[in-house]
Amino acid sequence: MGQDATPVQGPTAMASGPIASAGASQAEGSVALPRLGPVDVRGVLPRLQLRLGARAGNIALGAATVATLAVVVFATSGPNGLVPRADLGFPNWEAGPLHGLFGRLLTSPKTIGLGLSVVLVGMLASYLVALGAVRAIPMRTIAIFVIAVHAILLLGPPLQLTDLFNYLGYARLGGLHHLNPYTHVMSGELHDPIFRFTSWHQLRSPYGPLFTAFTYPVAFLPLPVAYWVLKFVTILLSLGFIALVARCAKLLGRDPRFAVLFVAANPIYLIYAVAGFHNDFFMLVPSTAAIAFLLSGRDRSAGAALMVAVAVKFTAILLVPFLLLAATPALRRRRVLVGAALATVPLAGLSIALFGFSIPNLADQSTLLTDFSIPNVIGDILGVGGGTPLVLRIANVIVVLVVLSGLRRRREWLAGAGWATLALIASLAWLVPWYVIWLLPLAGLATSVALRRATIVLTLYLVLAFMPSTAVYFSNHNINLLASHAGQASKTRQDKLAR
Repeated sequence: MGQDATPVQGPTAMASGPIASAGASQAEGSVALPRLGPVDVRGVLPRLQLRLGARAGNIALGAATVATLAVVVFATSGPNGLVPRADLGFPNWEAGPLHGLFGRLLTSPKTIGLGLSVVLVGMLASYLVALGAVRAIPMRTIAIFVIAVHAILLLGPPLQLTDLFNYLGYARLGGLHHLNPYTHVMSGELHDPIFRFTSWHQLRSPYGPLFTAFTYPVAFLPLPVAYWVLKFVTILLSLGFIALVARCAKLLGRDPRFAVLFVAANPIYLIYAVAGFHNDFFMLVPSTAAIAFLLSGRDRSAGAALMVAVAVKFTAILLVPFLLLAATPALRRRRVLVGAALATVPLAGLSIALFGFSIPNLADQSTLLTDFSIPNVIGDILGVGGGTPLVLRIANVIVVLVVLSGLRRRREWLAGAGWATLALIASLAWLVPWYVIWLLPLAGLATSVALRRATIVLTLYLVLAFMPSTAVYFSNHNINLLASHAGQASKTRQDKLAR
């Protein structure tokens, strides 16, 4: 169900990818949930919480900010492995205002990859320290940190992946060249200046119709302007998403500091999601708004917002049964459904008007594997040939079972949605690190300590699996997680889609 699928290049660019050479009261009428008061952070990191204070927290956030700045400075200094396809051309409008400010820095792919790996591990440690010290960190400090790292990342180019250019490529394919991106591929705009920045030249668009429709007007802007508009909007959406997470925490009667830090200080959130300018934020804003609307008793708005999220990225459909579960009594559930229906009609009309009855191309991605997707790793460990169709079908059955299990516990619907999302991420054949941001808000808002711990474990796995040094280590030791028949078939398919 994940939609982003960008082939990677070089050991630093997604190195383990398959192509690598204070609590407010609950609003009246909102969902009946227990009044828990401030979140028990000790449930997440009990030992750290006993020792860490404001100084440790401030140091951790400061270190994460400096690390973010260092990554951006190196990325803007000149063509290197941090920016895909930069060796084919790295115009100043892509590099950003920091380009050349510090001269030409390191260019060795191995050194850059090692440096990024060290930064990711350091940011992961800072993340854990910040969570351990969260009760001692003022909300103002957290807000300054969030705004600062977003401002820094806005100044740099998209890191490691070409997805932002793919968004623009499909937008120009439809908007400028009048070719339906759900029935045509980007090789149809071979002479467009966007083409050399893109990947997946033989892949029909997997992106949702509402997101694609949003990008159409941007396609008519000069390419540098369109690039910066999309970057700026993504940053604003990320900030809006974090604000919504804080709003939901307050509606639940909890201190928002933990929920905000749990999301915004996560190294994958910063270095992969925000720094990659991914369209997941276009989905997360309306899906999180749906939760906020439901908690404040605005049921029709909740249903409508969730349909907007689904129209951006189909992944959001997973939240539907849990939102309906939370909307009690039955009258509220009907209101959610009415809101969803009222939103679906114009959304479907927009999609048909622009794209006919064509739908996003999710089928091709379901045939692709990444090295460290959990089904592929488990399939290799069990000796059944990696991420085979059988293994993937079993993973899908497990997702359904987890959803059904979560629906049995009405009062813990946020935790149920979180476990279901975790199961979905673990089931994906094409797994990339930033998918964890689908889970972060649910884990940060739910009362389940086990879910928060599992989310941190998943973050740790994704950081270690996808950092460049891991790919180098595996290569040096002749370990190939895509050596199976399923893995080789996936690589062949990716090569065809990327031509």
